[in-house]
Amino acid sequence: MKKIAIVQSNYIPWKGYFDMIAAVDEFILYDDMQYTRRDWRNRNQIKTPQGLQWLTVPVKVKGKYHQTIFDTEIEGSEWASVHWKSLQQNYRRAPHFEEISAWLEPLYSGTYTRLSDLNRAFLESICTYLGITTVISNSSDYTLSDGKTERLADLCVQAGATEYISGPAARDYVEADVFSDRGIQLSWFDYSGYPEYPQLWGDFSHYVTILDLLFNCGKETPNFMKFIRQ
Repeated sequence: MKKIAIVQSNYIPWKGYFDMIAAVDEFILYDDMQYTRRDWRNRNQIKTPQGLQWLTVPVKVKGKYHQTIFDTEIEGSEWASVHWKSLQQNYRRAPHFEEISAWLEPLYSGTYTRLSDLNRAFLESICTYLGITTVISNSSDYTLSDGKTERLADLCVQAGATEYISGPAARDYVEADVFSDRGIQLSWFDYSGYPEYPQLWGDFSHYVTILDLLFNCGKETPNFMKFIRQ
């Protein structure tokens, strides 16, 4: 049995993204898909005393209407110090800020030219901290076919999957029979039922970067997730 998930990379995504990684045997970054503006690919939210705030990585989009996530380039480098300063200002009082910043801050000193490489660097470092050992690969490692569902199913076949786990939003377009015809079980990931955790700054929100959970809970983070075990 081999479980596979195929998802576009996001910038410091929320806890549910990492639960999906932990729930499968191989997680394929689907960065051959078209880059979408004002989406989670290059931004995420943190909590502040003034409410939720976006951290956005500037990317080159002028005239690049059909570029893939993999080909999307980062615009400049000033954003990195701005993001880290925002994290410092808003989380320095969190119980585990020093512990997390010891390995997180150096990531903001790295040299990145492509969004996909940046996102993967952060994903892998967070997975290492959480003890997630799932194989992470790129869709470009495989041969891509035409058709939205056919491409996903063919990726599963090439990766040797017996089960494909999809996010619930894909119910609107995924054709289940394309998977069943290939002998692959199609399952839907459930993001409901997360417990609240001690959080700074007002009303609780689940829909923030996982860094919020890490800064507040450190090694206790798995207690507030579903598929990560201590």
